Amino acid sequence: MTTGTVRIQRAPDGVWIIAPDSAPSVLDAAAGIDVAVLEVVGGHLSWSVLADSAVPAAVIDDVDSAQNWVWAVFGEEVALALASGSGRDVTPAPARPRIAAAARRLAFAQWATRWWPASAVDAIPALDAGLLNREIGTLAEDCDLLVDGDDALVPAGLPVSGLPARADDYALAAGAATAAVPSRLVLARGTGGTDWRRYPPGLVDASERAVFWEVVRAAGITTVRVSVVAAPGLSAPVPDHLQPRATIGAATGTVDVALELSGDVWSGEAAAPQGSEAGVSVRVYVPGFGVNGSPDGGDPEARERVRNLVRQRLRRAAEPTPDGPDAPLLAEIDAAASDSDF
Repeated sequence: MTTGTVRIQRAPDGVWIIAPDSAPSVLDAAAGIDVAVLEVVGGHLSWSVLADSAVPAAVIDDVDSAQNWVWAVFGEEVALALASGSGRDVTPAPARPRIAAAARRLAFAQWATRWWPASAVDAIPALDAGLLNREIGTLAEDCDLLVDGDDALVPAGLPVSGLPARADDYALAAGAATAAVPSRLVLARGTGGTDWRRYPPGLVDASERAVFWEVVRAAGITTVRVSVVAAPGLSAPVPDHLQPRATIGAATGTVDVALELSGDVWSGEAAAPQGSEAGVSVRVYVPGFGVNGSPDGGDPEARERVRNLVRQRLRRAAEPTPDGPDAPLLAEIDAAASDSDF
């Protein structure tokens, strides 16, 4: 594919794809944590929030309906090629650049409701859910050529913001509750992060230091204890079906443990699997939620790239910023203003 073009092609299942080279789409085997998706009339648009390109990938299951907006987002030449069933490379030239930019901004706002890495440990403030949803509603109206306004709104879920929290109070929160006592021997301990795709937003702190574990021996019994910092602002009772669990893996086996919320920490313990004295791995998840074993897009490096993007956006949000497609969201400006509380 030529740089700056999109390829128009028909997939084996009959849907049409309009996409730049290597762009993520809803047809990918696993959703990446950096992928913003917008449901539109007749299909879906997707962008990587980490990429510089403003051109989305489109997966279209109803060509006739999608033609109402393809010309606006990709340009008339792309619309004509799609209408004729021509599988070829075309240079996109949006006929309505403001609508195309608003669609990307709406997709980012929706992405932020799911993947914004709020962390008291890392001093990344949560976004105000009310502000974010109101801006999503406004952007949906700007994008009425593409989306149904009601479908664009994000349903209310667990709170993603609450009372301000200070990073210093949380940096050692998980480990503080497990201080050594003379009657037990600590065989191993460590810290780590979690795969954000395995539980809903608003449950667990997004830091790579949010998980603390230790293997201890006392009275002839070896146990493993896990503590996980809760997401900033999590204060309401969590429904049973959203209670997280932890799978603890050792050299020769695994054990699964329920986590209970006490204050600002999820915690649990179980008999240690054999080999735990050499160290364990901890995977936090909500049963039945998210990906099933696929590592793509859930690795620590990908999560750090998302954190760096968010930190950069918060720095911009704290400064006078001109209007534009990449201007901070109102919720980001609000979060940047409250950043001093962390």
